[in-house]
Amino acid sequence: MSNAKTIRWGIIGCGNVTELKSGPGFQKAPHSALVAVMRRDGDKARDYAQRHGVPKWYDDAALLIADPDVDAVYVATPPSTHKQYALMSIAAGKPVYVEKPMAMDHAECEAIIRAGREAKVPVFVAYYRRMLPRFHKVRELLFESKVIGTPRIVNTVLYEPHHPRYHDRNNLPWHVVPEISGGGVFMDIGCHTLDILDWLFGPIVSVTGHASNQLKAYPPEDTVAMSFAFGNGVLGTGLWNFDSFKHHDCIEVVGDRGRISFATFGDGAIRVENADGSREFHVENPRHIQQPLIETIVAELTGQAGACPSTAETGARTSWVMDQVLREYRSRATA
Repeated sequence: MSNAKTIRWGIIGCGNVTELKSGPGFQKAPHSALVAVMRRDGDKARDYAQRHGVPKWYDDAALLIADPDVDAVYVATPPSTHKQYALMSIAAGKPVYVEKPMAMDHAECEAIIRAGREAKVPVFVAYYRRMLPRFHKVRELLFESKVIGTPRIVNTVLYEPHHPRYHDRNNLPWHVVPEISGGGVFMDIGCHTLDILDWLFGPIVSVTGHASNQLKAYPPEDTVAMSFAFGNGVLGTGLWNFDSFKHHDCIEVVGDRGRISFATFGDGAIRVENADGSREFHVENPRHIQQPLIETIVAELTGQAGACPSTAETGARTSWVMDQVLREYRSRATA
């Protein structure tokens, strides 16, 4: 596609994530256009197209993928259909950008990777934090300025109250229906933390973990504890709980000359403590939070300099980590 001046995108699954986070990014990124959207509810697809100025809408994913005016496909459905639509797009020879988590499990990720390699069709995953200015600042502080010296350990903690949308067991959001999501809220948002750690420190090569359902408000896990090791020798721990008294989100990296802490979500302060004292750095997120990553995909597809940092291979690594952590819990749930 290196000769293409503009990448014309089609979206499969124009739900909430596409309203602000991603959809406008395809329209505003240089050399990019959003030309078609699809949703199984045709009325909702038409409404989205009209509100966002998109020329075409469909209620059938196969028709969108087959549209000759669509060069590349963004799969923004729940994980249960990521593999299906990714393989359909690859078979049509169209690059595909898949929402996170990449698929229901690592085995599905591998199937997508194999298909993409065999067809020579690129696959990207929506771990957009890899291109957010906040995390580039963290990376600069860690590895260029070396404000904490050599990193030694990583601790990540996320806890938050039980959300009211999970109160009705007979009307649960898809995020906590394992047949659709692959897991619980850890699977849905914990993956962002694991992916950004992969981007900062390299692949996690060893991991053990435990998961439990303490509140029993929905079938999948609501509490996760894990320990892990990176290939460079850095060790880490992670804790997630979704029935706590308040919200707390922190990644802490401790080095031999200091400490840095920052949140996975939002755009709160990046805090550094070392022999020079304590400092804070503030970097705002862009309005359309996926746009910086989308721009790298478009640049790669149009043959410009650089490449997208969030690929099928990196996305699959995070799915592998979550599989290791949730294996025991999943086996008990199906016993």
